[in-house]
Parts: sequence; structure tokens; C-alpha cells
Amino acid sequence: MTSAMVNSGYVRAMAAYNAEMNRRLYDASARIPDAKRRENRGAFWGSLHGTLVHLVWGDQMWMSRFDAWPKPTAVQKDSAGMIEGFDDLRRTRVDADAKISDWAGRVTDEWLAVDQTWFSGSAQKELHMPRGFLVTHFFNHQTHHRGQAHALITACGEKTGDTDIFLLVPSTI
Repeated sequence: MTSAMVNSGYVRAMAAYNAEMNRRLYDASARIPDAKRRENRGAFWGSLHGTLVHLVWGDQMWMSRFDAWPKPTAVQKDSAGMIEGFDDLRRTRVDADAKISDWAGRVTDEWLAVDQTWFSGSAQKELHMPRGFLVTHFFNHQTHHRGQAHALITACGEKTGDTDIFLLVPSTI
């Protein structure tokens, strides 16, 4: 999986897609009243706000493993409440996306080919897997929960515009 599909170009393209989709989600979310953003709508992380916070949590956790970021301040089960204010959340998201893009620009095919060992607090054990596979999970996790956030935004009557990667990211990355 690491050599053919997951290479440094893939990482840069997915980082660009991640940043653009987050920009679109946060622009749409900002047009939704705070009470509606926080309303429990039955999503896995409850509300739109909780889902967006969990995404930041997941990015921080994986980037603590990939690029020595500080670990998030909450455990996974409490991740939806890690950042209270929407303005703080948005600033954290913009900063994280810039740092992810910087990291993506430094990722090499050789780095992706190395195995990663870490202790998973969620699984409560040490794990060992190929980085290319883990980077795929990292970006898939973002896409999965952004899809949930997109559905919650749509349910509130807002729009994000196009979400397809081929419409948002140049194929030359």
C-alpha cells in the first residue's frame, strides 16, 4: 500500500484537500447560530461543534506521532469538549491546517516506508504499523468526520460548495 498509492504527492494533495474542506466547513459553520452548532443531533460526537472539535483532536493526536506535536489535552472519549469557543476552535483549526501542510511538504517516500510504533490510549496497547498505512488512516479519519459535519451543516440549511477532491485540488500537487 505504501509505494504505489501512498507517496509524498498523495500526502501533499490530501493536506491541501483537508485545508480547503476545513475552510469551507468553518465558513458555513460560522453562519449557523452557536446554539444550533452545539445542538446534539445524534452524530457520533453529538453536535456539529463536537464533531469539529473531535477532528482537531484526531489531527493533533496523529501529528503528535508523525511530527512531534504536543498531544491533545483530552482523551478520545472527551475529545468533543476539548475546545469550548467556536472562535478558539476556528483559530486552532487554521493553525493545525497550516502545520499539516508544512509537514506534508517535508514528508518523503522514504519516511512513509518506515514502520511507526506508538502506544494507543484508545486501544490501550502498543501498536506497530507502516506509516503509509497510518497516513492513509489519518486522512480517511478527516474525510469521514468531515462528511458527518457536512451532513449536520446541510441539515442546518447551510452549504459548503463542492466537496470532491478533483474539483478542489490541482492534480499537479
